[in-house]
Amino acid sequence: QVQLVESGGGSVESGGSLRLSCVASEPTHGRGRRYCVAWFRQFPGKEREGVAAIDRDGIVSYTDSVKGRFTISQDNAKTTLYLQMNSLKPSDTAMYYCAADSGLIGYTITEMRPHMFAHWGQGTQVTVSS
Repeated sequence: QVQLVESGGGSVESGGSLRLSCVASEPTHGRGRRYCVAWFRQFPGKEREGVAAIDRDGIVSYTDSVKGRFTISQDNAKTTLYLQMNSLKPSDTAMYYCAADSGLIGYTITEMRPHMFAHWGQGTQVTVSS
């Protein structure tokens, strides 16, 4: 089963940028295998919420609060998932997780819930100061 490792979190000032990376132990596309991959974030005391996703067909979706500021992408080998975060706000402060699932079909990120994903990384903290 695929294993995920995130990196790239840190502390930045409001308006700054960060790029998160999530390295998968195997390609998420290829040899008859396709995963939906996504970024979630979790605020203290809250459930994880979807931020951005690339579904099994390569369709990208974003939650409204990050549209125009965040970009989700993958490398050509489909082993690394990225989240480019620009114009960061203090309200983006959270623990960020990448997730993958091979059975998830037909959902946008706003419809995806944590229980739908079988594979998770350990998380990386993003802190944005005002």
